[in-house]
Amino acid sequence: MLASVRWPGHITAMPVRIVAVCSALLAAAALGIALALEQWEGLAPCALCLVERWPYRIVIGLGLLALLVGGRAARILLWLAVLALAADTAIAFVHVGVEQGWWPSPLPECQAPAFSGGSIAERLARMPAQPAKPCDSPSYLWPAIPVSLAAANFLFALGFTCMLGWVLAMLPAGPRRRRRR
Repeated sequence: MLASVRWPGHITAMPVRIVAVCSALLAAAALGIALALEQWEGLAPCALCLVERWPYRIVIGLGLLALLVGGRAARILLWLAVLALAADTAIAFVHVGVEQGWWPSPLPECQAPAFSGGSIAERLARMPAQPAKPCDSPSYLWPAIPVSLAAANFLFALGFTCMLGWVLAMLPAGPRRRRRR
């Protein structure tokens, strides 16, 4: 069915290197926004927030590598970027589920530390220097809008995954090399 639809010419004529640059820039923007919110808004990331950032770093690397190599290898690298973004979508979904209380966090860092035995001084010595933000405590950019940053990341990662996959599927395969006999 998709093959019978006439897609705009600008999508099918887009060089794979432009797609590589755009995907690297979008992933860098996602990381930049997260870091800016930490620095300027004082939002502390939890352990799941930090895990959610790794696929974006991978997409930046794959996008830049695809820019350098071009051709069929770039398409393969960008499909790997789609897989990394799908993984980020899944991680963000897990994070939203933890925030909503649907299931406990899979990371031990998200749990409150259990201190037992010993004196008060020994318990204080085993405590972390800075308290970690619990993963089940959502962070909202605007309290009036009930969309947590984890939910916003889920929506962004889902949209990014779908858009990149769609653009890659619409790109022409390119010239094929003839085999010599």
